[in-house]
Amino acid sequence: MAMGRRQTLSLVLFSWLCKSAAFAVILRTTEKSVWTNEFESIELTCLIESISTNNPRIEWKKIKNGVPSYVYFQNKISGDLEHRALLREPANLLILNASRSDTAQYRCEVAAIDDQKPFDEILISLAVRVKPVMPRCSVPEAVTVGSSTELRCIENQGFPQSHYQWFKNNEELPEDPKTSSKFYNSSYTMNTETGSLKFRSVKKEDAGEYFCQARNEAGWSKCSPQTMEVYDLDVVGIFLKVLGGVAAFIFVIVAICQIQKSGYCSCKEHRETNYKVPQHDNRMDYTSPDEGHFRHKSSFVI
Repeated sequence: MAMGRRQTLSLVLFSWLCKSAAFAVILRTTEKSVWTNEFESIELTCLIESISTNNPRIEWKKIKNGVPSYVYFQNKISGDLEHRALLREPANLLILNASRSDTAQYRCEVAAIDDQKPFDEILISLAVRVKPVMPRCSVPEAVTVGSSTELRCIENQGFPQSHYQWFKNNEELPEDPKTSSKFYNSSYTMNTETGSLKFRSVKKEDAGEYFCQARNEAGWSKCSPQTMEVYDLDVVGIFLKVLGGVAAFIFVIVAICQIQKSGYCSCKEHRETNYKVPQHDNRMDYTSPDEGHFRHKSSFVI
């Protein structure tokens, strides 16, 4: 008797749970974090596992920087996905020709007024990967042996952020030259995150054609090759240039001195030629305009 009662209670409880589940909206997705390449298509899955309402209300919202906006509302695509998206059964969102601005979180919401649990939602994160554009490369045209120099490469359009790789004469440079017998003696250091290739002390064998490649998960792009020439240090040429500079400096100093000397003498002669001793009736003889005394003539008598 007791055993029969327990079985009956178990069946009733199981039936109640089944009915409760049948009258609850339950959603799931195949992937909560998805990605696609720019200009390709991606489908965000919103699967309705349980529902009893015949015509539930389905909405999709895009959440970017914490701000939600409708992309599917009142049975039509809206917002920046208009003309670029479709709703597929049961509630999947198909995005066509994805762009980098589509990177965001998307929330699928289903409301069923006839169900005991009338609402459910699911959040999906979408990342649109963008292929790098041609990077800007800077390679010095000529450097001297023993000097330091830096080659630069940058690209800021790709997503995720690009990583960089340098090539010399169409051969990929190892990140650490000590790992390669061919580049073991080279003094460069490569930063694959910033695109910098620095030479601490340039050698003759470092001369060649260099180009950089920017790459990420969406693809890669490279700049045009540029030639870097390496010259020996011209000691004789440097000495001659220094000597010429010293000679030019001495010439300028002498010329300035001559000009000043000529100008001073000319002024002195001019002053001596133009000055006339004034004549006075009291027969005082002024020998100089600056002197404050006079001299008696022999004919002056008291």
